Amino acid sequence: MSFALRRSQDRPPVRPPPRVAPASVITVASGKGGVGKTFVSISLASSLAQAGRRVLLVDGDLGLANVDVQLGIAPETDLAAVVAGWVELEDAVTPVDGGAGHGGFDVLPGRSGSGALAELPTEEVARLAAGLSALALQYDHVVIDLGAGIEANCMRLARSGDKALIVITDDPSSMTDAYAFIKVLRGYAPSVEPLICINQADTRAAGQRTYEAIARACQTFLGFRPRLAGTVMRDPKVRDAIRCQKTLMSIDPQAQPVQDVIAVAQVMMGQASAELGN
Repeated sequence: MSFALRRSQDRPPVRPPPRVAPASVITVASGKGGVGKTFVSISLASSLAQAGRRVLLVDGDLGLANVDVQLGIAPETDLAAVVAGWVELEDAVTPVDGGAGHGGFDVLPGRSGSGALAELPTEEVARLAAGLSALALQYDHVVIDLGAGIEANCMRLARSGDKALIVITDDPSSMTDAYAFIKVLRGYAPSVEPLICINQADTRAAGQRTYEAIARACQTFLGFRPRLAGTVMRDPKVRDAIRCQKTLMSIDPQAQPVQDVIAVAQVMMGQASAELGN
């Protein structure tokens, strides 16, 4: 299997023109599932797009992809078709809300439950990462929604990022597994900066306490204190948006979780200082 990186000759190009420098690559990770990682990934891509950036959202959960489901899109093709050699990587890109450069963003969807992706050999994941690097020349930001946990292919994709946004809730297993992810990331890809995003917080104070707990563990056992990118408040509107298969920003741009992720996006763009929690 191989990844073809040039567009088919019988289809006109629809992607933005190449940039001089590659995009900033942000991986969105979690130690365990069920913490709202995909919601954060989608909202981050949407927030960056609203800031005028060209954004590609990649569904990097190679076994349980669901970005397309949460967005309510029915892509004609996906990463599984790319891996099978049926389409080129560029041709698997699907525009959302007008697409990159037109107020929305682009999505490179996966395929839920695809064994072909979940069990990709090492060399194929390396080719996928290389293909994404080439595709990134057309964007300002690439957001990769990783699978949960520290499985080998997840960590290989995590290594391709500049920053890793680690989504954590106050659930003890979420915090324990997030620490494990950070520990493995520091050993596997020390150049990738981990930042913490507290999700589904009941109060700002509760979110700060959750951050402090993970930050103390990292300081004590790993010798560094990860930065806090922001806290996203719990809101039933998030579940409503997922049920409607739309971005929360398109339904209620003033909703508190939207404003919270916009603040996270500003940190990721370097337009605001990440909280140190000191």
